[in-house]
Amino acid sequence: MRHAIGWFLRRFQIVRWLILVLLVVFLAFSAFFTYKAKTADVQEIKSTMQTKTTIYDQNSKVAGTLYGQKGTYVELDKIAPAMQNAVISTEDRTFYSNLGFSIKGIARSVLNLVIHRGEITGGGSTITQQLAKNTLLTQKQSYLRKAQEIFLAVQLTKVYSKKDILTMYLNNSYFGNGVWGVEDASERYFGKHAAALTVSEAATLTGMLRNPSYYNPADHMDNAVARRDLILGLMVDNNKLSQADADAAKATKLTVVDNYSQATAEKYPWFFDSVIEEARDKYNIQPDQLLNKGYRVYTTMDPTAQTQLQNSFAQDWAFPANASDGTKAQAASVVVDPKTGGVIAVVGARGQHVFLGYNYATQLQRSPGSTIKPLMVYTPALENGYSYDSILTDKKLSYGTNKYTPTNPTGQYLGSVPMYTALAQSLNAPAVWLMNKLGVDTGVQSLARFGIDLKKEDQNLAAVLGGVTTGFSPLTMARAYSAFANGGKLPETHFITKIVDATGQTVVDNTKTSSKTIMKKSVATEMTSMMIGVFKDGTGQTAAPTGYTVAGKTGSTEVPSSWGYGTRDQWVVGYTPDVVVATWTGFSTTDSTHFLEGTSTSGVASIFKLEMSNILPYTAKTQFNTTDAKARATLQTPSTDDDAADFWSGLQKGVQDGVDSAKDTVGKWYNDIRDWFD
Repeated sequence: MRHAIGWFLRRFQIVRWLILVLLVVFLAFSAFFTYKAKTADVQEIKSTMQTKTTIYDQNSKVAGTLYGQKGTYVELDKIAPAMQNAVISTEDRTFYSNLGFSIKGIARSVLNLVIHRGEITGGGSTITQQLAKNTLLTQKQSYLRKAQEIFLAVQLTKVYSKKDILTMYLNNSYFGNGVWGVEDASERYFGKHAAALTVSEAATLTGMLRNPSYYNPADHMDNAVARRDLILGLMVDNNKLSQADADAAKATKLTVVDNYSQATAEKYPWFFDSVIEEARDKYNIQPDQLLNKGYRVYTTMDPTAQTQLQNSFAQDWAFPANASDGTKAQAASVVVDPKTGGVIAVVGARGQHVFLGYNYATQLQRSPGSTIKPLMVYTPALENGYSYDSILTDKKLSYGTNKYTPTNPTGQYLGSVPMYTALAQSLNAPAVWLMNKLGVDTGVQSLARFGIDLKKEDQNLAAVLGGVTTGFSPLTMARAYSAFANGGKLPETHFITKIVDATGQTVVDNTKTSSKTIMKKSVATEMTSMMIGVFKDGTGQTAAPTGYTVAGKTGSTEVPSSWGYGTRDQWVVGYTPDVVVATWTGFSTTDSTHFLEGTSTSGVASIFKLEMSNILPYTAKTQFNTTDAKARATLQTPSTDDDAADFWSGLQKGVQDGVDSAKDTVGKWYNDIRDWFD
């Protein structure tokens, strides 16, 4: 008996200690979450919902606003009572009496946790908890986040009235199709202000809170009607609607009227994304700060160029064909002012824009193909004594111990070619031959001047053809080519010129831009002369906009021959003295069923030509101070053996004709003198 009592007391001690430990842990967590709740930016929620950051274009005119997950903010008296009643009846019946959380809701969540074996399934959150989650926490489901949500909800009820909380919740809710807030949702689906919503319409919008894509009437009318009728029943159960009024609302036909015009939405999403990226990466202003703190952001955007670029990307016919499974080839373009480095237009991807999604224009790392040749090979060649018409060896040769053997795209070799032809026709063999003569280190140093750092493992002859492990973005390539358009001066590309905070203080000032000279103006001019030939009679002929002289370079990277005839990436980087445009296209993931058929002459050329044709009419139309290298060479000296043969043949014929003419003249004189003596 004594042994049994001792056993029981020991077990009781263990249980008591466990309870004590759990109590201490609970108190510690409570203290931690209370501290977190009290130090959270709860007081700022309402003001940030009402505050918008304004973006200005290069002319200091308003281009749009940044406001993240916020729509047009309206006070509670501008929201129909039917909408308020529908939301409370569905989401939180004890809203006006609870402390920010519901004991029953928590109990249901715990029960669901047991039923689903520890999986958090959501649900059980009050309106206040949902507001805390949407404005102060991440959407990731976890036990800690759920606990923190409850403490934040309690803090919210201490800071704000119930009416304020309901107002903020309705203005912060997502209603599908890119629409946030009840006011914009009312305009998007029913063509009216939130104050004018009928009971039927209010129940429909409330039903969308569960799953906006599945229950919105614009895309799934049957689902929307079924969900509406369920909400109306809940309103009856909660004594917010009579059964007769509910039946009348159910009998009402829903008609979608979209008055949510594009003018009220974001017009330049890719440029705005790039602004947010630059503010974060360059000036350490985080996206949530930029979106919610009421900044005035002045940018380099040219609204005409941006609109024209977006219009070009809307033309599916201009892009390479889809893959066999329907996957679209991706693409991106950047337009830069070479004098200032200001990005005047950008599109980061094809298809529906995703807020702060992957931006191929600024974040891409793909092989640049032959667009690297002018930067790595031909510029340093001019600086080391070569001329635009210097003769280069064009033969299939092997280099180094690994027998690296570059080949021309056509498989043909001319033996020798002038440098301007090698560049314009994008011949690989003479480019590598020339790099081998100059030394790879010379090419690496040249790239560094253009703002391109080549990794150690990529510092070899293969880099001449774009054979690199880590590639570059259109923004990087546009900046590099700006040095040619800007007379040898490399600008610093940027989207932001100035940021002013809500108090009027300038927190970023980038208005005084500068460029650094990386090559002589004469070298830049000679390079432009050779690159005009790319679009005159070289690989960029099909990309040339009618009526304009453009210089630049095409590029592509090959796929394994077993896949077929095609490329992984296609590039065109082209410029005038006014603008530099860098365009890339390719699949996000390249494999045997997802690659570009043909080369850049039949793929990226179409979109580049369309972009230039749309943008150049709105530029200053400044002319180059040089002409096509081939035309210059033809005027100065014959450039081929055939031309030389023709020249010497003509010279010989002229001399012979002169001799024959002289003989005839002398003979005539002799006969005249003889006749005189006779």
